[in-house]
Amino acid sequence: MSGHDTSEHGPAARVKALEQLLVEKGLVDPARLDAIVDSYENKVGPRNGARVVARAWADAGFRKRLLMDAVAACAELGIAGPEGGHLVAIENTTRIHNLVVCTLCSCYPWPVLGLPPAWYKSFAYRSRAVSDPRGVLREFGVELADDVEIRVWDSSAEQRYIVLPERPAGTAKMSEEQLAELVTRDSMIGVARVAAPGKSR
Repeated sequence: MSGHDTSEHGPAARVKALEQLLVEKGLVDPARLDAIVDSYENKVGPRNGARVVARAWADAGFRKRLLMDAVAACAELGIAGPEGGHLVAIENTTRIHNLVVCTLCSCYPWPVLGLPPAWYKSFAYRSRAVSDPRGVLREFGVELADDVEIRVWDSSAEQRYIVLPERPAGTAKMSEEQLAELVTRDSMIGVARVAAPGKSR
């Protein structure tokens, strides 16, 4: 038995109710809460993951170590923490596209990706990512040729994943910092590609 919560209205609903009560009593500032959530969703976590991807693109030795032992490789960059102790890196290629989901709840590698987006936790994504991954990717704007194999990885309390996306063309002379700026959270979940410089995502 894993630590999954299968309820759509369990802890999340209770946390929401508690937050509302604290706001109504003036004990917390909702703007401050939003700022904290935004930081984990868009800055701290995903930026760490982007650093990992950029290093793997720039350093073949690091890429090899990352694919063999993602926890140890991330530790080389000083990245560790709760929900990141069982991390596995999976690599996209021209022939294979990886997609990450947690079919039972929202298991997610916080140290490299921050907080999971709302859609990642939705029942629709959790079910359709398995039953119709190509259709889900199309809805995210990712069109794959019929001969590209899609591999769906189901996260759990015991194992979580980060996708190493394909390095886009036209980036050979870019620094790691510049490469990291190209990497998005969604590309590390597998629902987006990394766009080449100057092109929209």
